[in-house]
Amino acid sequence: MMEDYSEKLRAAISLNPEIEDILTSQDDIEEKRRNLREYLANILAGISDNTDLIRPMEWILCRDAVWVFRSILNSRSEDLSGFSVLGYIDQLLNGEHGMHIPEVSEGFIAEIEHLIKGVSGLAGIYSEAPPAFLKLEGREAAVERSTYLSDMARKSCSQMKRYANGLDDELVEERSRNKYALQEYFGISDLEWNDWRWHVKNVIRDADTLRNLVNLSDEEYNSICLARKNKIPFGITPYYVSLFDRANRQQHDTAIRAQVLPPPDYVSAMQSHKQSRECSMDFMLENDTSPIEGITRRYPNIVILKPILTCPQICVYCQRNWQIEDVYSEHATLGSDKLDKAIQWIEDTPEINEVLITGGDPLLFSDDQLDELLAKVAAIPHIIRIRIGTRTPVTLPQRITDSLVRTINRYNVPGKREMMIITHFEHMTEITTDSMEAVQKFRLFGIAVYNQLVYTFFNSRRFETAALRQQLRLTGVTPYYTFNTKGKDETDTYRVPIARLLQEQQEEARQLPGSVRTDEIVFNVPRLGKNYLRASQHRDVISILPDGRRLYEFHPWEKKLALMDTFIYADVSIHTYLKRLEEIGEDIEEYKTIWYYY
Repeated sequence: MMEDYSEKLRAAISLNPEIEDILTSQDDIEEKRRNLREYLANILAGISDNTDLIRPMEWILCRDAVWVFRSILNSRSEDLSGFSVLGYIDQLLNGEHGMHIPEVSEGFIAEIEHLIKGVSGLAGIYSEAPPAFLKLEGREAAVERSTYLSDMARKSCSQMKRYANGLDDELVEERSRNKYALQEYFGISDLEWNDWRWHVKNVIRDADTLRNLVNLSDEEYNSICLARKNKIPFGITPYYVSLFDRANRQQHDTAIRAQVLPPPDYVSAMQSHKQSRECSMDFMLENDTSPIEGITRRYPNIVILKPILTCPQICVYCQRNWQIEDVYSEHATLGSDKLDKAIQWIEDTPEINEVLITGGDPLLFSDDQLDELLAKVAAIPHIIRIRIGTRTPVTLPQRITDSLVRTINRYNVPGKREMMIITHFEHMTEITTDSMEAVQKFRLFGIAVYNQLVYTFFNSRRFETAALRQQLRLTGVTPYYTFNTKGKDETDTYRVPIARLLQEQQEEARQLPGSVRTDEIVFNVPRLGKNYLRASQHRDVISILPDGRRLYEFHPWEKKLALMDTFIYADVSIHTYLKRLEEIGEDIEEYKTIWYYY
């Protein structure tokens, strides 16, 4: 197998005879490094000095590929990554037969092949001729360009129509039937169904109950059972179960099931972590940014206040899955003494002017409890903004009552203090008439609702999140952040390459109006905070691992302010990701530019 891959690697390198000559020569590693650097420098000089040599877009693509290639060749990059791409290739091509080295993968070869294509002007992503309007002027050019834009819009609209919408008549009717089936199972009327407290008391927490309500595959059923046996948090509100496809036809509810049904590899990894004394599940290193219990601080002016560490529904890839024990955990609330100390700490830190109250989900508190909490935070003179992080508009919209909204609005004082709701819609199928009504209640009181999307495999198809943004705006929700999935190994099933987020933003979101594509794509770097992926100067590709994963060095947001550390992150293999897309019926040719986003 290793020999087969070595031949494929030779074929990839042969795309550029100059690079091939350098890599297959008898020179030592350092001489090869110098020769490659010189060759890459000459390429960059050539395309920079001769503007007729290459078209503008191809110039940019070639330049970026050269920069990445040079970064990978750096000794500093090798020290940081603990791996030498050049040395590895040299061993594969010229090493002694049988020498023990990490097994090469198709993903690694694909990365090297596309990198060589990039620096050689062979990427081939611009298969069509330049638009005709570029050779025209005035009204003639405008008419031709309008035709071109209409064609682009038709294609994107056709792509977005592939995805089910929770407001589609067919889904509305199906979920209405699901609701009545659940009411019959629990023996309740609309009165109980519309009471959020009933849903909280009847969260589905075991596989047998869920199987009585919807069809589960054997894998889903066994995975839930194993999760419960190993005390891995699991819970779904009856309302959210009504969004499932009860027949499990694997059509419109794939993203919904992925939110709450733990896959086997997740359960296995979590089980292993729980048994290991050496493994820290605090991926975001919140313990290192918590000056007092209940508080997380990563930025100068804002803190996170966590009065509760449970939710009415547990998301599988939750950032704080290491802290949540169970939906009904008796240790979930911070406790009045600790909460008061945390609030006092905020009051004693006048530099802070904004508080994000999250957890867990603070809207699990009663109106009176929430009112008391908000009153204490709002009483701090230097607090000008309070955000409430909650997923209840999505998982339990019955919680958004007129009384709750009035309670929150009491602290929304224009010109003095702003109240904001931060929620978490993952897919268009989560948008329902109930969730839209919940959002509109806030909007009618002048309280803005923003969405934080986690970009996972299950919403990463072409134009899938573009469609979500469009519908969110129509619902009254403003797209706010799109987060790269956390790099925790237990959530590998959900992770998407950074290159796909960049591709989505440039090729799909960019086709939407500015009022719709208001979200910022970010990677939440452990301990350091948000790294803005849109800005390429905030990260570097420093290596490609044998399994095809790119290794990134992320820069802290304080990079020009303080001597902070950087963060090294191993991404998801693009090759593996594309294979998964192909398995679910996607035409991966439509994703071919992904290799050239760094």
